Amino acid sequence: MAHADVEPQPAHAAPTPEGVRLSKVMAERGLCSRREADAIIERGWVFVDGRRVGELGTRIDPTAEITLAAEARRTQAIQVTILLHKPIGYVSGQPEPGFQPAVSLIGADNQFDRAESQRFHRSHLKGLAPAGRLDIDSTGLLVLTQNGRIARQLIGDDSSVDKEYLVRVEGELDAEALQLLNHGLELDGRKLRPAKVEWVNQDQLRFVLNEGRKRQIRRMCELVGLRVVGLKRVRIGRVRLGDLPLGQWRFLREDESF
Repeated sequence: MAHADVEPQPAHAAPTPEGVRLSKVMAERGLCSRREADAIIERGWVFVDGRRVGELGTRIDPTAEITLAAEARRTQAIQVTILLHKPIGYVSGQPEPGFQPAVSLIGADNQFDRAESQRFHRSHLKGLAPAGRLDIDSTGLLVLTQNGRIARQLIGDDSSVDKEYLVRVEGELDAEALQLLNHGLELDGRKLRPAKVEWVNQDQLRFVLNEGRKRQIRRMCELVGLRVVGLKRVRIGRVRLGDLPLGQWRFLREDESF
């Protein structure tokens, strides 16, 4: 008996889950980092349109109202942010062979503000991470924080916080090359955002950037024939290094923000 040809049925793609991950929306709104969001969701400290959510991976309408329980707000309130004047020879993040991470400088003995601020406690090191890089050959202001909101503000893809550096250089720099430093260079095949670069004195430039590519300033200078012989970060947003001594640290004060 002949069988009628049966047309193959088209394969149906699995339905795409509706909505956006709750942790992603929380991070985009600046409520916390995505890692922090997962932690407080698991604790049941997040409400979406008034409904408590406790399951990781929950997807929501991206316009939904999100509120944090009082416990989450109290946890955020006790998280510390530390300002360190990093010396040369310390790496910002993961330690490299033969070198120490900058976080190893955070302790009671070199706390600059211990007379007027809270005293250092070992709990301040838990989850403390650098919010941005400062390479091993550079000095200046380095921010370390337990607060995911601050980390995102400083190093998130959409960060608009600018950073100021004083850079000692060797070599000749004409007006055209200075203009290129301000806008027109690219690194790794991607154009750099506009910067503000100007002479401070005959061998020192001031750079103001709102991005942080790896060794960006040194590589920018190389592209226009300059060699960097000293680099110091003196400001991040509205927070200045000020008179913080080399190798010492202090807490970010309640009246300060980036």
